[in-house]
Amino acid sequence: MSLVLGLDVSTTAAKAVVLDRAGRTAASGTAEYSYQTPRPLWAEADPRRWWEGAAAATREALSQVSSREVEAVGLAGQMHGCVLLDSAGEVVRPAILWNDQRTAAQCDEIRSRLGDRLLSITGNDALTGFTAPKLLWVREEEPESWARTAHLLLPKDYVRFRLTGESATDKADGAGTLLMDTAARTWSEEVLAALEINPDWLPAAFEGPEITGTVHEEAARATGLTAGTPVVAGGGDQAANAVGCGAVDPGTAALSLGTSGVVFAPTRKPVTEPEGRVHSFCHCLPGRWHLMGVMLSAAGALRWFRDALAPGTSFAELDAEAATAPAGAEGLLFAPYLTGERTPHPDPAARGAFAGLTVRHGRGHMVRALMEGVAFGLRDSLQVMESAGAPLPEQIRASGGGTKSPLWRQILADALQAEIAVTATSEGAAAGAGLLAATGAGWFDSVGEAAAALVKVTQTTPPGPDRETYQNLHPLYQSLYPALSPTFHSLTESYN
Repeated sequence: MSLVLGLDVSTTAAKAVVLDRAGRTAASGTAEYSYQTPRPLWAEADPRRWWEGAAAATREALSQVSSREVEAVGLAGQMHGCVLLDSAGEVVRPAILWNDQRTAAQCDEIRSRLGDRLLSITGNDALTGFTAPKLLWVREEEPESWARTAHLLLPKDYVRFRLTGESATDKADGAGTLLMDTAARTWSEEVLAALEINPDWLPAAFEGPEITGTVHEEAARATGLTAGTPVVAGGGDQAANAVGCGAVDPGTAALSLGTSGVVFAPTRKPVTEPEGRVHSFCHCLPGRWHLMGVMLSAAGALRWFRDALAPGTSFAELDAEAATAPAGAEGLLFAPYLTGERTPHPDPAARGAFAGLTVRHGRGHMVRALMEGVAFGLRDSLQVMESAGAPLPEQIRASGGGTKSPLWRQILADALQAEIAVTATSEGAAAGAGLLAATGAGWFDSVGEAAAALVKVTQTTPPGPDRETYQNLHPLYQSLYPALSPTFHSLTESYN
């Protein structure tokens, strides 16, 4: 039996998935860990916990199959983190994570140093979540840590380092650092020079299915893998998830409806949105790039609603109540900015709001309006992508907890005006890492061939008769943020 293993090093858990040649999940394992918030808006973690979690998840998965049948390993993981190692490979300080917000001043510094060249080289604006501003913060605030630093790694690549002893990354994850020339798919000498970052610190950058090293003896003992097993580059979590869902070519997009919401659109060439309102990164396969829009509260907004206003009520009950309300929730709109927003409004002060409440509206109306508001937020991302030159998708491969709701899938299909498809795997990023490993192991000639052969669509939801209703409502939704933004900022200033 031939197998591959995909390993996803996410923010709160490591997930290992073993796939066979038919793309079926032969085994899986999970190990949870936590991260810390030592100050407001900070988020840090000890990378060594990721390695321990990855090893435990891998051991659990391999307890169900023979490790000798695993032909390759692929890695996926949270993007934008900042892992600093010294010359001996020891962790210098806790890793600063993607959701850390301490670096606003450093983002301004990056814009000042690079000007218009920042967007033209990297395809992105400087945002607090990215890696480059974290590096500048360490240099300015912790000179002792800076002096010890000899290597920069991204979160999943620290696990690679512990597996293989090699310092390497994939080009999708590398593009998320703000240090890469996205069009050239290489580290940017100009950006590194402008920011005074030593290029020797950076890992070698590979395409997703390329082999970056092999499992060494010590790692084999820790994980149960066989020493000498190849480890491919893999991908940042969203790029790997797109591969796991089969979104590798233009025309098929990926949508993640978890705590946050993500729309991911592959392109055949690098596309940059002139205002930097959507991310422009390399995809984790050769000759592909992608645009990505991120909203910070998606299914997380429904969880907030349940916990705050309907404790003890199941999501299935809320879903049934929402289904009794008509499309448009009888004139009720929801702005889903419960934790600030990123796309298309990069505004940490944005807040959530119901607009149009009357005594006629009940809980079902509110839940439906919430689902519709999230769908409209995702449509905002698609519209920005279209304005930048990316074609609108004919089909969107959806994953995440929110897509378990048939009602929400239909709302998405109607609001996004595209067929919503669900695939067989529930762990898209780990499965995508597995498909990249399968390509690297020689099972397929390309990642596209691997996805076409192994990704199985299990259910589709086409747009329905409510499509026109949402077409008319979306401009009203879009009017909420500009109208309410001054109030949002005044409230933030008053209560912070």
